[in-house]
Amino acid sequence: MAKPRTPRGSKGNNKPVLIAPEISTATQSPPTSPDASSFIATQIDLEAQIRQRAYQLYEERGCTPGQQDDDWLRAEQEIRAHLGQHNA
Repeated sequence: MAKPRTPRGSKGNNKPVLIAPEISTATQSPPTSPDASSFIATQIDLEAQIRQRAYQLYEERGCTPGQQDDDWLRAEQEIRAHLGQHNA
């Protein structure tokens, strides 16, 4: 489970930030089919793209805390819309 952490360099702001746990392929059971493997890889890649875009949005806002949910939702919408355009 994710542990709350306080970001470095935060001055006077002691709000915890949830850090997503790392995904370890060593502890995961192997996929049952090639389709399952492809699906897992796609989901992990999608999450990585969303995470990266959410962080970019955070930086664009001047690294001010407190809007991580909004950043994540906006990033998810942007990435999924972008992928939908390319898959159509």
